[in-house]
Amino acid sequence: MVADQPTARLERLAWPQVDGWGRTKLVVLPVGSVEQHGPHLPLDTDTRMAQSMADALAEARSDVTVAPPIAYGSSGEHAHFAGTLSMGTPVLAAVLTELIRSARSSFAGVVVVSGHGGNAAALARAREVAEYEGDEVCIWSPTMPGTDAHAGRAETSILLAIAPELVRAERAERGSTEPITSIMGQLRSEGVRAVSQNGVLGDPTGATAEEGRRLLAAMVADLCRAVEQWWGPVRRLATR
Repeated sequence: MVADQPTARLERLAWPQVDGWGRTKLVVLPVGSVEQHGPHLPLDTDTRMAQSMADALAEARSDVTVAPPIAYGSSGEHAHFAGTLSMGTPVLAAVLTELIRSARSSFAGVVVVSGHGGNAAALARAREVAEYEGDEVCIWSPTMPGTDAHAGRAETSILLAIAPELVRAERAERGSTEPITSIMGQLRSEGVRAVSQNGVLGDPTGATAEEGRRLLAAMVADLCRAVEQWWGPVRRLATR
């Protein structure tokens, strides 16, 4: 998905355009990761997903512009796989906090869209600071109930929908299919490699672009609802 509004991508604008909004718009910060996603998906899978959902939000709302993504996340659990680059929870929380502070002078509020579950602790820390300092922030992460956990059918389907040229379908193979709750303790203490030698938590075989589009549509609808539920009351209070 690529937002086609002329103001939908922040990095393409000049500062007078942003200044002209008078702090009436929301800025979206997509947050992803550079981490293994099995032998068949690219390392930037989570970033691509976050960017796609952020762009879809901008398509749905004229008061939204999308900032360049934070492409690195907290991915220590994937450290035993080549190519994974992680900044860790404290650093990611600090980066988010500084960007939210920086946005105060230009935007009415900040929406953080995270595509990687391992970023959760950093997101929570950044939220605490933002709320304490009085910033208007909505932090959102997608949920896909009933799907597999990592680099399986769900994420493979989504990548087939948004970047099919990057999916190495011939290399897709089943990984650990145990319930995530039963392996979470070992995963957290020893990393993904301890529970899945190929890095897959699920089974990507049978993934389709059509299923990916359905999953994306459901997540985007949830994101749009979350932003409206958060921003609607804030906006009404501001106009009283």
